[in-house]
Amino acid sequence: MSTAGASPLQRLSALGQSVWIDFLSRESIRGGHLQHLIDRDAVVGATSNPTIFEKAMTQGEAYDEQLHELAARGCGAAESFWALAETDIADACERFHPVWERTDRRDGYVSIEVDPRLAYETLETFREATRLHETIDRPNLLVKIPATKPGLAAIEDMIASGRSINITLIFSLRRYAEVAESYLRGLERLVAEGGDPRKVASVASFFVSRIDTEADRRLDEIGGHGELRGKLAVANAKLAYRHYQEVFTGPRWEFLLAKGASPQRVLWASTSTKDPAYADTKYVEELLGPETINTMPEETIEAYQDHGSPELRLEGGIDEASAVFEALQRAGVDYDDVTDTLEREGVEKFSDSFAQLLASLEGKLQSLTSRESVSAR
Repeated sequence: MSTAGASPLQRLSALGQSVWIDFLSRESIRGGHLQHLIDRDAVVGATSNPTIFEKAMTQGEAYDEQLHELAARGCGAAESFWALAETDIADACERFHPVWERTDRRDGYVSIEVDPRLAYETLETFREATRLHETIDRPNLLVKIPATKPGLAAIEDMIASGRSINITLIFSLRRYAEVAESYLRGLERLVAEGGDPRKVASVASFFVSRIDTEADRRLDEIGGHGELRGKLAVANAKLAYRHYQEVFTGPRWEFLLAKGASPQRVLWASTSTKDPAYADTKYVEELLGPETINTMPEETIEAYQDHGSPELRLEGGIDEASAVFEALQRAGVDYDDVTDTLEREGVEKFSDSFAQLLASLEGKLQSLTSRESVSAR
């Protein structure tokens, strides 16, 4: 495929990485902006989470009409949120369905997350993920389950039941290995029970920039190790990708592949640069590799289209990546504690965003109900 005259993101896509977005809103979906991103910026998928929905639903008037209907029916904040979110996700799935067909089910997916308050509840997570799949009922839907220890069993059970899952909030290499194992076991159970693995898709969402933020903070507290700042996130991703390559080769995987299974691709999440000292495209440029996904905020998409320089960099520098881990350990940065902290804080942040969103929706519902009562007098 010729890339002459192609934009940086089109060239990136030609190298084997898929561009997804990590923002969604009703205004974007229905107003044509999402289609513009698909057409102009090579966007082939989308993810959402409670923080994303909080930003979308609490600004502007795009949701007021449906909220008015929900208020008239006496719906509470939680019920209203799911009604709004499920409508948006179903609409986005329709927008991406042509991409899903054109890429033979490789891309074109839209993700919705289970209630983050269930992150440590295996059975409730499984039930909620099942409900979302049954309610939205789109073949290109991914339901997101956090990669907590209790979440692993729910992930395996969902895959075994033939459902497509996005595993989110992965920070550590150990947890990623457990996520990949849960996927394989789920597929093996599905095949053993006569199910069709061709209908199952899954991605493993590895959070990137937050790792540097936390490691850099600890390095700054220790002092004297400036050369290690901004190194851990990319090193972590490189070693994760190497594990992906090892897992999805060999006899065990080849058996599942022959049955029609697809690899669980690695998705780089949290790829906006938090430290202004780093290039605004750092977590795109350094993580470009075949059969991966980079889910980007809009400012990162715009920056990469302006000055991105796509080149396959992910598979190189493995020895250097391992050396970063060793150097950080010598400096006094505990990798396991960094990733454990980030997982815990990630669940807390999504739970807090969900609580704030419900409070905002409750206020809107009360306002609409009050206006309705006044107009009825």
